[in-house]
Parts: sequence; C-alpha cells; structure tokens
Amino acid sequence: MPKNLKLIPLVRVKGINKDVARKLATKLEIKTVFDLLFYLPRDYITYKRSKIGNLVADTNATVIGKLVSHDLTMPARNPRLTIQTWKIKDSTGTIICKRFYQNPYYRSPQWQNSQSELYQPGVTVAVQGTIKEDSYYRALVITSPEVTIIDRRNKAQIQEVKCSSRKPIPIYSLTEGIDNQAIGETMRQILKAAKCLVDPIPQEIREKYELIKINRAIANIHSPKSASALSSARRRLVFDEFFYLQLGFLKHRQQLRQVQNSAILAPTGRLIDQFNEIKPFKFTNAQNRVINDILNDLHSTTAMNRLVQGDVGSGKTVVAVVAILAAIQSGYQAALMAPTEVLAEQHYRKLEIWFNMLHLPVELLTGSTALAKRRQIHAQLETGELPLLVGTHALIQDPVNFKKLGLVVIDEQHRFGVHQRARLVSKGKQPHVLTMTATPIPRTLALTLHGDLDVSQIDELPPGRQPIKTTVLSENRRRHAYDLIRRQIAQGRQAYIVLPLVEESETLDLRSALQEHQRLKTSIFPEFKVGLLHGRMTSAEKDEAISAFRDNQTQILVSTTVVEVGVDVPNVTVMMIENAERFGLSQLHQLRGRVGRGCDRSYCLLMSSSTTTATRQRLNVLEQSQDGFFISEMDMRLRRPGEVLGTRQSGVANFALASLVEDQEVLELARNAAESIVGNLANYPLLEAELGRRGHLDSNHCPN
Repeated sequence: MPKNLKLIPLVRVKGINKDVARKLATKLEIKTVFDLLFYLPRDYITYKRSKIGNLVADTNATVIGKLVSHDLTMPARNPRLTIQTWKIKDSTGTIICKRFYQNPYYRSPQWQNSQSELYQPGVTVAVQGTIKEDSYYRALVITSPEVTIIDRRNKAQIQEVKCSSRKPIPIYSLTEGIDNQAIGETMRQILKAAKCLVDPIPQEIREKYELIKINRAIANIHSPKSASALSSARRRLVFDEFFYLQLGFLKHRQQLRQVQNSAILAPTGRLIDQFNEIKPFKFTNAQNRVINDILNDLHSTTAMNRLVQGDVGSGKTVVAVVAILAAIQSGYQAALMAPTEVLAEQHYRKLEIWFNMLHLPVELLTGSTALAKRRQIHAQLETGELPLLVGTHALIQDPVNFKKLGLVVIDEQHRFGVHQRARLVSKGKQPHVLTMTATPIPRTLALTLHGDLDVSQIDELPPGRQPIKTTVLSENRRRHAYDLIRRQIAQGRQAYIVLPLVEESETLDLRSALQEHQRLKTSIFPEFKVGLLHGRMTSAEKDEAISAFRDNQTQILVSTTVVEVGVDVPNVTVMMIENAERFGLSQLHQLRGRVGRGCDRSYCLLMSSSTTTATRQRLNVLEQSQDGFFISEMDMRLRRPGEVLGTRQSGVANFALASLVEDQEVLELARNAAESIVGNLANYPLLEAELGRRGHLDSNHCPN
C-alpha cells in the first residue's frame, strides 16, 4: 500500500466494493483511506442485551435477532401518517417494533422502496428502544426503535456468532443507499492502514495527559476489543477535537494581540467623571471589576476583544456606557449594534437620557428609519459630528461610514453571524470590540464558542432586586393564575402573557398569540386593556404596542418571545408563560427577567399541560434557582448547546465525538495543553499543519 493515506482513493483498494466506494465519495465525501479512517462512529451496540422472552414493559432494551418481516402501512384516515413495522425473532420468542412518521415524504415510493430493499427477511438486526404494552397486539412492542443491520447473510450459525460476540459494534451516521454493514466491511478492509498514521501531538503532551497514540486510537474506535479499549480511544479523540479548537482560538487571540495600531482610549477623563456624578446609582463590585477590565484593555494599542456576560438585570448596558464615553472623550466614535429593533430602541432610550445630560448627540438607525433621517445620520457620521450610533443590522450597510470608529459594542452577539460582526468592525481601523450577552453560559460552552475572547462576568445583581417567585402550574390551576393577574393590576401593576406561536398550528396543539389575545380581551379580562405584540407586526405597530404598555395604557401585553430581550417596563410584576415545556430553561429565564425590574414583588407563572416526570423536573429548576449560570448549565445537560443560546446559528463547534456535558474535564485539559504550546507552535510543524487543516490530521505517512 502507498505511504500517503491521503492519496489513496477507496476505489483503488483491493477488496472494497466499488459501488459502495463511489457512494461514500459522492454522498459522504469519503474519498480516501484517510477520510474513512477519520469517519468516526456515532454510537455502539454493546451486548448488555436482553432476550425477547425476558423483556419487561417500560424499560429500555437492546434485542438482537433475525428479521421475520418488515411492513409499511398508511392508514386511510390519516393522510400524513406512515407506520413502519418490524417483526424480530430470537431463540426465546418474537417481538413487534413500530415507528410512526407524520410527514408525506414517508409515503413516497422512493423512500418506501429503499426501506423494503434494506430490511429484507432473514438479516440479523439489533433493535434498541423502549418496551411498551400494546393493547392492539395484546403483547409487548418496542416503540420508536433504532434498527441496525449487523449482518446481511441469512445463516443461523453466523447470527449466533454475531450475537455471542462481546465486542462493541460501531454504528455510523448513514445516508441513503449506504447501510452500517457496508461502512463496517469497507472499514475492515483498510483498518490495518491506521498503523501508518503519524501522531502530530508531541510525546510530552501525550505523556502528561495520559493519551494513547493516534494510530491505536483510530484502530480501537472502529474495532474496539473491549469497553476499556474503546474508552481510551474515545478519550484521545475527544481530546483532539477540543485541543485543535482551543489551539486555533489561542493562536487567533495571539495574532490579534500582535496588531499594534488600535486606538488608545483614555481610562479617565471629563465625560466619565461627569457620568459618575449624574448617575442615580452606585456600581456594584462586579460592575466595577468588569469596568476596570475594559478600561485596562482600552488603554492599549492592542485591540480589545472582550465578552461581558451578565444575568438579566445585572447592569451590562451601563458598563458599556463607560467604555463608550472613554472612546468619545478620546476623540473617537462608537457604535452599538443590537439584534432587534425592539432591543436597539430600548438601548437608544436609555442612552438618550444620559447623553442629553452630558450634552452629547446620539442617534438610532434601524431598517425603519426614514430616508431623510438616514441620510442625515450618514452625513454626521462621516464628519464626526455624531459620536455614537445605536442600531440593528442597518449599521453594517455600505452607506454607513464612520470618520473615526474606535469602539464597537455588540449586544446579544450570539444572534449575529460571524460575517455580520466582522463587517461592523471593518468600518474602523482595528477598533476595540466589546460584546455582551444576557444569556450566561457555562465555561465549557464559552470556551468552545468564545475561546479567543477575554471573558468578564457580572455575577452580582444591583441591590434592591427581589427574587421572582416562580411557580409551575397545570391547566387545572389556570384560574389561580388569572386571579393573581387581576390582583396585581388592581394594585396598579401590569402583566405579560407569553405564547410560543403567532397563529394556530395544524400540527401543534398550542395556544397562539392572535387567538389567545382575542379570548383574553373578550372573555377573561374584559375589564382591562389587553395589548398584542409579535414578530410579524410592522415596526410602527410594535412601537405603538410597546409605548402603550410602557405608559400603562394597556395593562396586559400578550406576546410571543419578541419580549425576551429589550422590553423594559419596571411596572410589570407578572410573567405568565403558556406551554412552558416548549421553551428551553435559558429562554424561560430570559423571559422571566422581563419582570422584577422594579422594587415590587414579582411573579413568573409557568403554565404546562405536560405530565411527564422529565418535564416537571426540568421546569422545577426555575422554581428552585434564579442563577442564570446554573440554569444554563442545567439547560445544556438537557438540550443541545446551540439551543441554550436560543439559536441554532450559535457557532458551537460540531464535534464527532466530544460532548460539552460529558467531557468537561477533557476540555479543560485540552485548553491547558493548548495554552502551554501555542507560544512555541513554530517548533511543532505537524501541529501547525494539522491546525491549518482545521482538525484533519496531516502527514500520515508510513515510517520508513
């Protein structure tokens, strides 16, 4: 076999099915021996399995047996439903496995033919799923099973050999036309080539962190001889995923710090002194600590690149104001970008009050800004008359040109794409960058998302904030929720009622904002003014709804999650969230943060019709804690990291093996290793080459 594994196409390897090799190349971009070696399994079947005759209802089990039959049925009464049924047999009995699909796609001849071709009677399969008692069959069934073909040969003795094996069987992510057996057989043909892999991670790192060599890790991840061999292989490859990510972050930060042409902003001066005199509050110790971090960064020729994390109501905006004033008093301009018009408007209103007292101009630029006003803003930016511009994505448009941009502030930065943030930064000459988020995230998530940033945390709330009493309510206690709202409004307070949908859905049985607004207005609270706010409204309609609520012209605001950030009405004391089980914990915590912004006792009511233990335990986290960092940690354990941030566009790395929940210790070790080596990276050419390929190993030549 030639020495460079990256140059060996699978189609040229003796013993590999040419048709499978072509499908791997076209559908999974696995073209070479190297590509296949690093196509890692997503899971394993281990033989802590059950015999069919020993299955018990309401337990999870793995069953291995012969496929007796496979059927696809489409009930005439439900045009969207397709039912897939497998009948599995082993030496102790038979069991039915069923999966339900609610999408017309699964009625297509193409999909159904592919399934019938895949699941032919006689093949040996492994089935994993939950055992349930089925009243129709009057027997046990496995619901929503994961069915994996482990051998296509229809021979009883082969089945028994496979079933008696104690080695874990790898399960790969598949695509149409390629099954697990095809990848497994192809892998067996080339796995001996793993011995040719050269390890880019130096020996001293491997020894310090107790890592096995890469060739051994690859061999054991695809063909583990035991559970302990698999564990060692996985640990090494998880370390690699984290290590190269962190090394890339640290190298990027190192490069940024080598650029010596940023604005040097004065950490003290007239504007900051005046602001400290006029503000009607004292900074908390946490705010003072973060302000010192920022001012030290600004007083440097190296561009600041700092993230400020703070819980809801912790006072991040006022910290940003100090940075903005440092830029202005040093002769530079500043820009503050927010992801929504609602939030940008909220920032503008706060800043306008303070800036008027300081005799400084500030303007707001959004997609709904009138053309004449827009042109005026553009002109004032170019002359330098306008020191601060607040806005949305409108700030990154081409006509927006700053004369001397020294500071960029980006709020809720995870809601922007990398290129959007970069376009705003590019409007200055290496400006300082301060990003903020009210979505506190665990350190492990912060490292994988912001590993090249300096991070400061405002982990203290201003004095006088009362804890928000949070209660999970079932449908039969709805009347109690409405009574609480009535009592609070009678005392002059206001309430939010938040719903997950704008309009009714045919597929989801959820309350919708439009229908619920009408019902509440006419049937439940006819004595009060009930407003409506949702994302499909025009900017003018949103402004009107928010202004009416802010002025207490409406006592109840029915809204979608558009109120999650930016709507700041201190008089609101009740947040009622419908279908709370549909939201993540971090998003519920954000919504809860819309109340409790004044000095009055506030309440958050989580309405949920779900009766599952898991849902109740999840929502109970909010009853027990007001700590956003703890809540986000719990949220990440229950959901995907991107969902914790409230957006799939989170930028969280897609790992083949690593888990931010299960592998936190390995991540910390990988970060430490990367920090120890980044300053001497030039001495490790294999590491540099690997880093250049963003985590794909380099030379992989057989040693002579």
